[in-house]
Amino acid sequence: MDWKIELIPVPVTDVDRAKDFYVKVGFHADHDHKVREGLRFVQLTPPGSACSIVLGEGITDKTPGTQEIQVVVADAAAARERLLEVGVAASDVDPQPWGDFVYFRDPDGNSWALQAIASRPNG
Repeated sequence: MDWKIELIPVPVTDVDRAKDFYVKVGFHADHDHKVREGLRFVQLTPPGSACSIVLGEGITDKTPGTQEIQVVVADAAAARERLLEVGVAASDVDPQPWGDFVYFRDPDGNSWALQAIASRPNG
């Protein structure tokens, strides 16, 4: 039996600002639906990913800025350049024995780690 992670909630204070940020970074806006007052579901997917994030109203009780997510990319330096090109502050590439890392935060302070692993050259 397969177990697949497909959706991770990301707590935010301003849904539209967060959606604009993630689209600017390169995420695809899959779905934006206001179910009813107090419940809005916005699903965004990173390029090439089978797992999406969800943000909105009434989605999670987590405090904005507390989510930590790590994703694998093919090239940490290229991913960093993409972030910088669209105006996102990103760390320098941090080489570790288990991969090269780049770190950034969304407007609410949720943290992201991008990991490039030499043994997985396609991310």
